[in-house]
Amino acid sequence: MGAWTAFWAQAGGAGYDGRAGGGRAVTMLDAWGTGHPRASSGDETRIIRSAHGADRLYTRWSRQARDHWLRFEREWGARLMVQAGALWFASRETGFEGDSIAALQTENVPHERLAPAELVARWPQIGADEALQFGLYEPESGVLMARRACAAVTAAFQRAGGRYVLAAVRPGESEGGRLLDVVEPSGARWSAETFVFACGPWLPRLFPDELGKLIRVTKQDVLFVGAGAGDGRFRAPALPAWADYDAAYYGIPAIDERGFKIAPDRYGPLFDPSNGERLVDPDSVRLARRYLRRRFPGLADRPVVESRVCQYEMTPDGHFLIDRHPAYDNVWIAGGGSGHAFKHGPRIGEYLVTRLDGAEEMAQDGPDEARFRLGPRVSQAAARTGGDDMASTWELF
Repeated sequence: MGAWTAFWAQAGGAGYDGRAGGGRAVTMLDAWGTGHPRASSGDETRIIRSAHGADRLYTRWSRQARDHWLRFEREWGARLMVQAGALWFASRETGFEGDSIAALQTENVPHERLAPAELVARWPQIGADEALQFGLYEPESGVLMARRACAAVTAAFQRAGGRYVLAAVRPGESEGGRLLDVVEPSGARWSAETFVFACGPWLPRLFPDELGKLIRVTKQDVLFVGAGAGDGRFRAPALPAWADYDAAYYGIPAIDERGFKIAPDRYGPLFDPSNGERLVDPDSVRLARRYLRRRFPGLADRPVVESRVCQYEMTPDGHFLIDRHPAYDNVWIAGGGSGHAFKHGPRIGEYLVTRLDGAEEMAQDGPDEARFRLGPRVSQAAARTGGDDMASTWELF
């Protein structure tokens, strides 16, 4: 969110066209470095897909973001997307996948509904059991090269004239409802007319009163399984990216020799993104193997060749947070990725810059944009945590 917002703000509304300057002088401060392993947008790969159940706004945003990813892949000469397709395993006729089909049809997004026999005929490496009702396939979706993309966006921002600095900062002095600066631990200060805090899992620490109950940071284990020697069945493009909404697993075929990626899409324990040990729980391996035996039996007994720990920063409703800070007229907050923000990155940054330019909230997507506001969700967060039972996630660390 931060890199794309900085890029659009610096390069201008038309995007990077080879010339520096977009009407702003933008400085991007990053505490850990672009694409670092502590970030929610770290790791090598992320899925890009348009299916979001009945939610047409996210379906539309995903397609708009895909257009940006492909455009900048061409302009920057960097491989950012692998169009391997995305496949959903549906265990019931009604539910997320069925709702997604209706939204995809309305938004004219290419897709196929596949019966179990059709699915297995196309990808014999997939196991079909009695629970599998159908598959939803998006041929124009696939995989984003996450860490590489972070570096590419940051480099494009700098080519457009932006300044990138490694620095850890907190809100500093304020006056008259405006933030004047941000400050480093050394005391060094950075001033600006406008500030955007797009700090992922660190937002609750920076704004504990406003976000301590709203954003919950959880540990998410990721495994990479190695296929047998000479076995190309589990590599892209022989296999698409995939997700199983009801079983709460997703995965990515092997790309750049990283192994077959599998991860649970359920909330892990609360996690400190700065100092938490990024060691996978052995139970995550056991549960992943159980799922592999069911859906990818050829990998069930293959070794784990790599593991990662990332994190989700969840809002109560799973929607992003893109709003002005309630106490500062010149401060914006972008966060609450909730496990599905990376693919939308170009669109999130583009949208936020239109808000910085003075666009009204409902100018483009109607009342659906109200989901991004801070205010309505504070009470939801309090209800979720039982009032004051969890005054802040960070009290645990």
